[in-house]
Amino acid sequence: MMNNEGLGAYQHSQNHAQAASASPHRLIQMLLEGLLENLGRARGFMERGQIADKGMMISKCLDILNGLSTVLDEEKGGEVTQELFRLYDYCGRRLFEANIGNDVAAIDEVVHLINEILEGWVVLKPNRVQVGSEA
Repeated sequence: MMNNEGLGAYQHSQNHAQAASASPHRLIQMLLEGLLENLGRARGFMERGQIADKGMMISKCLDILNGLSTVLDEEKGGEVTQELFRLYDYCGRRLFEANIGNDVAAIDEVVHLINEILEGWVVLKPNRVQVGSEA
């Protein structure tokens, strides 16, 4: 039977292998999915009173949001890109507030918003949206 460290290492290597062969469209999807997983973990840590773990997980979520913001191309994305940037910024502020106030509702709000983004992203066909090329 695999212990938690072994399972974590296996999942980490699987994620790296998937990321190495993924299209830019799929990479964004993977980031959004990872963000949702980490939000769920942060919520669980918060509910169980595991303050240090909650803080570390929210920090990971903020890192992912920052990564998502940095890949936005305002020239090619126009108004949609600006709205996403504002939404990611808002989510980051809500997570900061959630961390300070142990506010599960704030995490739930961010989960809802990120789910909306992910659903929209999944609907987009990779051949219709080329990250880094003229559309």
